[in-house]
Amino acid sequence: MEWLGALSLITFVASLVAVPMVVARIPEDYFVRPSDAEESFRHRHPAVRVLLLVAKNLLGVVLLLAGIMMLVVPGQGVLTILLGLMLISFPGKRKLELALIRSKGVLNAVNWMRSKAGRPALKVE
Repeated sequence: MEWLGALSLITFVASLVAVPMVVARIPEDYFVRPSDAEESFRHRHPAVRVLLLVAKNLLGVVLLLAGIMMLVVPGQGVLTILLGLMLISFPGKRKLELALIRSKGVLNAVNWMRSKAGRPALKVE
């Protein structure tokens, strides 16, 4: 049982440090511009592109699972879930992202973190 307590503490501390840093890096127009899922990898060698897409999706799945876990243990669960979803590629992703960010509590928390980092508020349709 000690491992569960240690894991809970690690995810809590990691979310307190990492989530605000990642939230501050989201482009302010991310939720209003057309989705460009794999556009940033388009000009890479095909092998590198596949590796980057796999790594991005794996990180997204890890964040998604950590966020789900943080719904019951201390941490920023909903925000971590949102960040995980933003990294994963799947059909209907944009709809789910918009549904989450349009939630008043989530948008307020994200914009509060961005203001603390000196970044402008996110634009949402």
